[in-house]
Amino acid sequence: MPLHILAAASRTLGPQAVNLLDAGSLLSAFGALGVAVVLFVETGLLVGFFLPGDSLLFTAGLLCVRGNHGPVHLSLPHVLCAAVAGALLGAQTGYLIGRRGGRALLARSRSRKLHEGAERAEGLLDRYGHAKAILLARFVPIVRTVANPMAGALGVSARVFTLWQVIGGLVWTVGLVLAGYALGSSVPDVDRYILPIVALVVLVSLTPLAVETIRRRSDRTSNGNPH
Repeated sequence: MPLHILAAASRTLGPQAVNLLDAGSLLSAFGALGVAVVLFVETGLLVGFFLPGDSLLFTAGLLCVRGNHGPVHLSLPHVLCAAVAGALLGAQTGYLIGRRGGRALLARSRSRKLHEGAERAEGLLDRYGHAKAILLARFVPIVRTVANPMAGALGVSARVFTLWQVIGGLVWTVGLVLAGYALGSSVPDVDRYILPIVALVVLVSLTPLAVETIRRRSDRTSNGNPH
């Protein structure tokens, strides 16, 4: 269904129709400001692990293309600034939260996904070293939410963390926004295909999680522990 039809339906339903899990709905309601807020919460607060960071960035890039028929036209400079600000400030906030008691916060959480993400984040830090793990965590859903407070809780130096979270945050945000913008600029009427495109982006973003899960199960099996 084309986005202009979805937008009309959204206006009819009103603000209560905003879906926090849907990138198009978030961007229609809040624009570039929504990008900054969502990325800040996803990367800085443990409650944000469910938010659609990858698809939000890519969709925002698509909606920056002139002539699209989407629910809103966004400014590319505004989106880039909002994305970078939200991602970098969020990660730094998450790190400070971790320094002040990240493990205690995780212990109180009952979310299985959050605890699994914490295990993966700690595994990345152990396996790849602090710099590479902080960089890679940006590209793995859930892990990027937990890696920042885990880095703080594990005593990663502020200088190392800040350097690599900034590099990773810039590559992640700018890369996905520009990828969406480039696709929207090169494919006529791309808004007609936005739902399958976003679904593909989500699938690709989940691939590292699947690969890591398979690798961990393989390691357990080879060590004689199938569970």
